[in-house]
Amino acid sequence: MAGETGSVLRILCKRMGVGLVVTELTSSHGLYYKNPRSFDYLKWTEMEHPLAAQIFGAEPEVMEVAAEMCSAAGADMIDINMGCWVPKVAKTGAGASLLKDLKKAAAVMAAVVKGSSVPVTIKTRVGWDGCIGSAVELGKVAESVGVAAIAIHGRTAQQGFKGSADWGPIGDAKQALNIPVIGNGDVCTPQDAERMFRETGCDGVMIGRSALGNPWIFREVREYLLQGTLPAPPTVAERLEVAREHARLIAWQVHGSMEPSTPLPGLARGQLLHYMSGVPHAAEARRRMAQIYTLQDVEDLVAMLLEVADQFTGRVPALAVA
Repeated sequence: MAGETGSVLRILCKRMGVGLVVTELTSSHGLYYKNPRSFDYLKWTEMEHPLAAQIFGAEPEVMEVAAEMCSAAGADMIDINMGCWVPKVAKTGAGASLLKDLKKAAAVMAAVVKGSSVPVTIKTRVGWDGCIGSAVELGKVAESVGVAAIAIHGRTAQQGFKGSADWGPIGDAKQALNIPVIGNGDVCTPQDAERMFRETGCDGVMIGRSALGNPWIFREVREYLLQGTLPAPPTVAERLEVAREHARLIAWQVHGSMEPSTPLPGLARGQLLHYMSGVPHAAEARRRMAQIYTLQDVEDLVAMLLEVADQFTGRVPALAVA
């Protein structure tokens, strides 16, 4: 999710009814040593609350200071990432590697609880490789040091995003722990969210990649869970209008301008590409989206696609991913 879950996506998801949003993975070292790029991750708007600031690291004293900074910045919660399996994170002893060292994990969690003035949660995986480490063991340690809740992705760290998520250990954690348990992994539809609640008994459901280019998923999940009905998926025109708004919000947040000539950062291309799944002439749209440099480029592309969309009456569900 790196480079994806910035303020703009969080705003759009909030409008669709999501209960809690989480910042991008933020380095505790970056905050500790006052790296300007790391501080960019602590920028959010009032409409994003409640919001959790997610940090990672393996040094308790550094994590404590990072937690203090996130609290001071106005985060409503501090989330410790103990599930990232990407080598550049895991090889430092942080992220999912903490599943293999409960003593270090306990010290890290205790330090963050000490440094934070708001509730602390953790995000982890069901285990390191199916043999070493488990979310239940980590959860019990988390409870003992004052962590308020645990989110569990149903794959091991070694799996990455391969294979299917196993929700069984999420249910095991719910039975074994007293703190709230949040289920995650392969929740791609409202029906998946309902089944996660039913099969695991979890207290909440977390959705990650399925929200990329598809903030509507939260509106759909809420309606299905609360009313038992499914709203119609967005039309092609609705998808394109939100893609355009996404671009405009990026331009405003980066440059304070929505003038057509406003340049867009490179990360905008990847974020906007998600909206192109399933729209007419998607291949050409993706090719052109990869070449955008200014807000005008996006406006021109969306205008062209909207002309085509006027001739297309169907509704196109987003491409669901785990």
